Amino acid sequence: MKIRIIRRPMKIVFVLECANQLNNGTTATCNRFADELRKKGHEVTILGCQFEDGKPHPNYIGTPHFAFPVFESLIRKEGFMFARCDVKTMYQAIQGADLVHVFLPMKFGKTAQAIADGLGIAVTTAFHLQPQNISSAIHLGHFFFLNDCLYAGFKSYLYRSVRHVHCPSSMIERELKRHHFKDNATHVISNGVIPFFHKTGEGKPKDMQGKIVVTMSGRLASEKRQDVIIKAVAGSSYNDKIQIIFCGQGPNKALYERMALKKGLANPLDIRFCKPEELRSVLNYTDIYVHASDFEIEGISAIEAITCGALPLISDSRLSATNAFSLNDQICLFKHGSARDLRKKIEWIIEHPETVEELKQAYALSAPKFALSRQVQAMEEMFEAAVEDKKEGKDLPTIRPLKKDIRRERRIFKKLKKEGLISEIPERLR
Repeated sequence: MKIRIIRRPMKIVFVLECANQLNNGTTATCNRFADELRKKGHEVTILGCQFEDGKPHPNYIGTPHFAFPVFESLIRKEGFMFARCDVKTMYQAIQGADLVHVFLPMKFGKTAQAIADGLGIAVTTAFHLQPQNISSAIHLGHFFFLNDCLYAGFKSYLYRSVRHVHCPSSMIERELKRHHFKDNATHVISNGVIPFFHKTGEGKPKDMQGKIVVTMSGRLASEKRQDVIIKAVAGSSYNDKIQIIFCGQGPNKALYERMALKKGLANPLDIRFCKPEELRSVLNYTDIYVHASDFEIEGISAIEAITCGALPLISDSRLSATNAFSLNDQICLFKHGSARDLRKKIEWIIEHPETVEELKQAYALSAPKFALSRQVQAMEEMFEAAVEDKKEGKDLPTIRPLKKDIRRERRIFKKLKKEGLISEIPERLR
């Protein structure tokens, strides 16, 4: 992609319905990019679900929460919330923007895209929702037909209508091309690590002294495969010396606590939801950071661990982008889903401290390229390309918009006219 000079600050709207769920990884990415773009002079507003405290938040516009019938408790456990598509509020947030960036292929994001399109505003999207994140919740993560259908559904619903797509990794870009997103302009841009995560020099707390700390950060969910870590450590000859820490929350918390007792972990399983300061502290005294996920679009938590001085041990799953961070596959990758292979790798690392120290130094030198500040320039270039394409009428990846998209926009703008927010419906929608 050619380098583009950003001519002026832009007014940007980020659309993410779960942006009020601060424990969500996509929310963290949204907030971090917004902060960095503001530092460069851009005006960034986040449009999402209202915060539950009911208080106004700076640079944030919220719509009411939509409680999904039957599945609401499961959705909350996954760290997600649906927002009601209040077109009046959404129109007011989007009107006058230079660009709208949609994070997820949900109804809320699609409605925002339709409003922006009707107003002649450029739109970009991101691919943060891997189909396996959905299928794994119903234990069908490896059912390829279902995942292929989800890819096709995402494309038909949103990505067919927007040209520029942010891909957090080369792996997910490759998967999009494999699933026929060939007309989209994909931009591989890491979600980036903020400077907050760094070596602090703090040692292990008293209750961790003399123990080998094995950590994983992320949702406690089936596709993250924390179960593999429990089984590997329970079967290790170093079981009594290893302390497992899971930083996160999710639907599998109780399951993993029962599993730890059943498998015979010598040290109690430590599960905690960490605020950023505590997470940084834990990563600084972590010896081995295990990223066991079968499916992962990027896995920036592994880089956060590396920048704090931990050695990564990563699943080699083809559908996990995190293994691209490995600098030594023989030592730092293990066969995905295999507790036996993970156990062998952990034991080898424990028994070879000198080699491990050399590897840690190599990782420390590689980490700066993932700094968020380096990724923002690429994001700006994507936004500028989208704005230019909109002006030139090249913003659609297809020859013409779908009829259902036109009908959706027409319904929205008829409602806006009824509300008195616009005097006339755009000519192409009449």
